Amino acid sequence: MPISIYVKAVLWTAYLLSLFFAIFWFLVLMDKETEGKARKLRKHPVVSVVIPAYNEEKNIIATLASLTKLEYPKNKLEIIVVNDGSSDNTKNIVQEFISQNNAFNIRLISKKNQGKGSALNKGLAVSKGEFFICLDADSSVTKDALEKILPHFTDENTAVVLPLLKVSKPKNIWQRMQWLEYIVNMFYKRLMSRLNCVHVAPGPFSVYRTDVIKRIGGFDEDNLTEDLEISLRLQSKNYRIVQLLDAEVFTIAPKTFKELYKQRNRWYKGSIINAFRYKHMMFNKKYGDFGIIQMPTIIISGAIAIILVSSLFYYGLKPYVKALYNSIFINFDFYTLIKTFKFDFNLLDLNYAAILVSVIMLIISILILRKSHSETNERLDKHGMLSLVSYLFFYFLVIGFIWVGIMLDFAFGKKQKW
Repeated sequence: MPISIYVKAVLWTAYLLSLFFAIFWFLVLMDKETEGKARKLRKHPVVSVVIPAYNEEKNIIATLASLTKLEYPKNKLEIIVVNDGSSDNTKNIVQEFISQNNAFNIRLISKKNQGKGSALNKGLAVSKGEFFICLDADSSVTKDALEKILPHFTDENTAVVLPLLKVSKPKNIWQRMQWLEYIVNMFYKRLMSRLNCVHVAPGPFSVYRTDVIKRIGGFDEDNLTEDLEISLRLQSKNYRIVQLLDAEVFTIAPKTFKELYKQRNRWYKGSIINAFRYKHMMFNKKYGDFGIIQMPTIIISGAIAIILVSSLFYYGLKPYVKALYNSIFINFDFYTLIKTFKFDFNLLDLNYAAILVSVIMLIISILILRKSHSETNERLDKHGMLSLVSYLFFYFLVIGFIWVGIMLDFAFGKKQKW
């Protein structure tokens, strides 16, 4: 059987899986949300905010300043900065901030560099709050975020509540595309939250029940994506993770392709490693929709990205490679080849099935874009049409290219530190 048959079979599998997941989440969107509204916060429990910091002298002041502006009683707010062996001026900057803001309960703990998981556990060990909040040192929180998050701990089974994460002040096309990506991803996570399918609690202002995190052993200190790992662990113990769209937190996004590649390489590689670590949950009815839908998606999404991008390059370059090969037989007489070239195009040669799938995917993507921006009170064209068009038609190629790089890293046994 010709190899092209296998290529087409794999490609169509990717098409149909993409279409299946797109339609599945679109139907979830169309279904009316039955979750009741959160109660108004009647009491203010003690909360501990832990900021793991490694060489964050440029960002950490803005992060700490945002916490001092929270609409929350000062005597109920504990802020712990864990300096994870920084070699820059992070320690001195934090000490100066503490001395200038002595009305707040801010502590600085310095330790040798052992990674983010270790820094979080150090903060967890000394925290006194009923709720434990991790906050990346390059992120800032809006003043009403905590008041909006805490009422959603409506039962003991809710272990984590997540804010709406946005890109802070995007300045170039890379950050603007990520702005759109974050809005869409947060909206999808809200849909996932309806089915208890959220698989990652990101670093910026995820709010945990302290006793639950301590009960399951804290954060994994030897993990590329400790936030994803602890979410999978919570899901494996049937805890609930809730995603909100009104409590806003802002984070700094990579501003170059090199920075984006490094970040996503770690994220996606960590997701694959942890998915295999928790493979017992995959297609397991015991874990409901999370086991049947979300766990397989972690693996399948990467495979689909690799297949689609690889096929795009394959079919895009194939005619030129073939032409170059054929030119050998005419001694590379390109002049004669160009002279005798005839444009041969037939509408019947088009792959209408693939075009139909692409059009359906594009329509669903545009609908999701519009809905996600509506739900997050943002304008779709806030950062210009160029960013929007680039996100729709170019960004998936970038992500696919990163997935190809990850596949090569695994193939050649390349290891990566946090």
